Amino acid sequence: MHLRRLREDRGLTLEDLASRSGLSFRGIVYIEHGRRNPSLITLLNLARGLQAEPSSLLIVFDKSD
Repeated sequence: MHLRRLREDRGLTLEDLASRSGLSFRGIVYIEHGRRNPSLITLLNLARGLQAEPSSLLIVFDKSD
């Protein structure tokens, strides 16, 4: 998942995204670092916090990025 890229592209800090999505700061860190896999509800909350379509969180980027 490229959550960090989407968050940074929107100029959001981890704290901002946590507040906007209703998730914990630590939970977002774990997801960004690949230590946890988000549930469907968490994906929907993250999308809401990012003001993005949920499908944008599932897009796979080229390995060269």
